[in-house]
Amino acid sequence: MPRFESLERETRRARASSARATPSRRGLGRLAAALCAALPTIALAQVKIGLVLSLTGPAASLGIPARDTVALLPKQIGGQSVEYIVLDDASDTTQAVQDTKKLISENHVDAIIGSSITPNSLSMIDVVADGETPMISLASSAKIIEPVDAKRHWVFKTPQTDAMMASAIAAHASAHGVKTMAFIGQADALGETFYTEVAKFAQLHHIDMVASERFNRTDPSVTGQVLKILATHPDAVVVGAAGTPAALPPKTLRERGYKGLIYHNHGVGNNDFLRVCGADCNGTFLPASPVLVAAQLPADHPAKRLALDYIARFEALRGAGSVSAFGSYTWDAGMLLGNAIPIALKQAAPGTPEFRRALRNALEATRGLADTNGVVNMSATDHLGLDQRARVMVEIKNGKWVYQPN
Repeated sequence: MPRFESLERETRRARASSARATPSRRGLGRLAAALCAALPTIALAQVKIGLVLSLTGPAASLGIPARDTVALLPKQIGGQSVEYIVLDDASDTTQAVQDTKKLISENHVDAIIGSSITPNSLSMIDVVADGETPMISLASSAKIIEPVDAKRHWVFKTPQTDAMMASAIAAHASAHGVKTMAFIGQADALGETFYTEVAKFAQLHHIDMVASERFNRTDPSVTGQVLKILATHPDAVVVGAAGTPAALPPKTLRERGYKGLIYHNHGVGNNDFLRVCGADCNGTFLPASPVLVAAQLPADHPAKRLALDYIARFEALRGAGSVSAFGSYTWDAGMLLGNAIPIALKQAAPGTPEFRRALRNALEATRGLADTNGVVNMSATDHLGLDQRARVMVEIKNGKWVYQPN
């Protein structure tokens, strides 16, 4: 009998041990719930980058190379996958605002690249500031990032500023004996801000501004404006416009027999502009991104190696001679994010306000980063970070960009 009782006790202990080793239905339910709760955290690990680009409308020649460059951007940064969401603002400020709101409120992006043009980029500033989402503009005006106030705290850019390019034009014109200068620009923020900078640097070089005219991107003719300019007999004319609409003033000037110097701003740095302007732009000048003439640059230019690398990648995708400055600005935005994202990941998870703030801070702390346009050294008061090495003077000869050494 004692032997039987001992056996019974052993049996009860074995059953209890088995019960502890085998999860109950309640335990399995708790495990499943814990796994489901973890799924959103896993989803947040993906970095989302939104792009607002002018893929249609008058500025499409700027936005399309940027879109094509997106295919070359890294799909993984800092061990996290990266998703790129591209929206078309149709070269329209209202659409740019709507796109930006959608990217922030619906797609929950961690950063925005865009827009392609100055008016749209300016219209997006309030939205990204309210959404506390860092933005890297692909447009020229210094007003996009200056002054770095509470709203521009969130805004950066990659293209050279209009001030940098206007100073190059004034210096080149002065060296070529120009005493009087006229301006014709777009009737928008780009045209107005570029005129302000051209007039300022012209004065510094003792060049008189004798005329200032405006036109709309969609205007079919600028004959009236050109006739007013010609009546002042300027030594040089500066065209403050971007994309293919910028071809209309120089074509009209040449048709009317103008023989003086013609300058463009860097908003024409693509082959579509060369195609539309044709022979009428031969002998005209522009301060431009080093990317346009990378192969012609001296070996010690800080942008040459990376510019040539980008060109090789882009032309492998889109064909020989397809590269433009506007694609390179997108590539450089990608380089900025590639440098900043790993830093931000050490502080917070993607998809959170903390990550966006950390990413903004990391962008502003960028130092000594070489890209296709120069070397970036940002600060709390400089959200571009490029110096004068980021611009080169270029002449258009027989439909080609030709580097002009200093």
